[in-house]
Amino acid sequence: MPPLMTVTGSTLVIAPAPHPPRPRPQGPYARLFSRPGTRAFTAGNLLARLPMGMFGISAVMMIAGQRGSYALAGAVTATGLAATALVAPWTARLVDRYGQARIAVPATLIAVLGSVALVASVRAHAPAWTLFASYAATATTPNIGGMSRARWTHLLRDSPAAHHTAMSFEQAADELCYMLGPVVAAFLCSAAFPEAGTLTAAALLLTGMLVFTSQRATEPPPTRPGGARAPLRGLMPLLALFLPLGLLFGSMEVTSIAHLGARGLGAATGLVLALQAAGSCAAGLLYGTLRPRSLRTCLITLTAAMALPWAAAATGSLPLLAGALLLAGMATAPTMVTAMSRVHALAPEGRLNESMTLAVTAILAGIALGSATAGTLIDHLGPTTPYALPTAAALLALSILPTVRLSGTTQVP
Repeated sequence: MPPLMTVTGSTLVIAPAPHPPRPRPQGPYARLFSRPGTRAFTAGNLLARLPMGMFGISAVMMIAGQRGSYALAGAVTATGLAATALVAPWTARLVDRYGQARIAVPATLIAVLGSVALVASVRAHAPAWTLFASYAATATTPNIGGMSRARWTHLLRDSPAAHHTAMSFEQAADELCYMLGPVVAAFLCSAAFPEAGTLTAAALLLTGMLVFTSQRATEPPPTRPGGARAPLRGLMPLLALFLPLGLLFGSMEVTSIAHLGARGLGAATGLVLALQAAGSCAAGLLYGTLRPRSLRTCLITLTAAMALPWAAAATGSLPLLAGALLLAGMATAPTMVTAMSRVHALAPEGRLNESMTLAVTAILAGIALGSATAGTLIDHLGPTTPYALPTAAALLALSILPTVRLSGTTQVP
């Protein structure tokens, strides 16, 4: 702005130009998404991630509704989980080696075709083996959360604070999608037709993956074959830590469903369970604006928080249990963000997506173990005592922590 000129008597006075208003400082998330390309790949990431919380319940409702057997539905989804545990690390290795767009798009197409084949098999009353084969084909679904985290790591290699914010956002996105996914799936399967959940999830997955992979400017460069050591050996102690964390999640969910069902909540059970995911989502976003804490501190907090639902359930008070689940959820996101940062630190160069997928596989194995263990205890001890399992799992994770190497090979802490 030019200076202001005034005349006083016979003297020309030039007043200094006023200072322009200072721009308001941006928050950590505003700074994060001001980087070129980040909003576009995040939009695709969220579209493709929502179906991760939809496929399981959609398959169960579709198969049970059309075939009249929850046992068959459960067996089919369990087979898909087992196939994912075997196939996902190999898919992730190919993504690291040849690039996200080159591998993720055809892998997604195979998974979508598997979902369509499952719908067709259910509708046509095909033999049961076709359901197992179709759902197993969905195991090629790429780890979209891992690929998104790999992009952030590539973009923020020299910005540890921004990287922490990005990882917190990704954890919050996980919680949000796993909270909304089952709700959307159940609504579609009930209000529209039994196959609507599976078909919508497949369409969202393909659309989101195409949007995500089209953002080539933010894609990490592929790794030359043989250029880095395999991550499994170096990550083994950390994977042993993720196993009880998965056990915690699986046992908490099954025990809560049984306990709330015994209280006669019915359809409202999902709303109470959503409090845990909502607490984790909110805590994840808040944690991204704060200084990272040590993994030991997070695990100690998690152990204390996991005891709250156990104590609340023993009182028989539903409002207390709802509040306890909310607080328990708030302790999980910081723990997962911090634990995943250890994966980043220990992952060999160029093998980040594979390393994160191994961590997710360990969590899924723990969830399966926790669900089965909680179910057995519920049958023998009732729906309240198994709330002790999440606390025991958190204590187990805390006891494993000293075996985890805390120095890494990457620049991101």
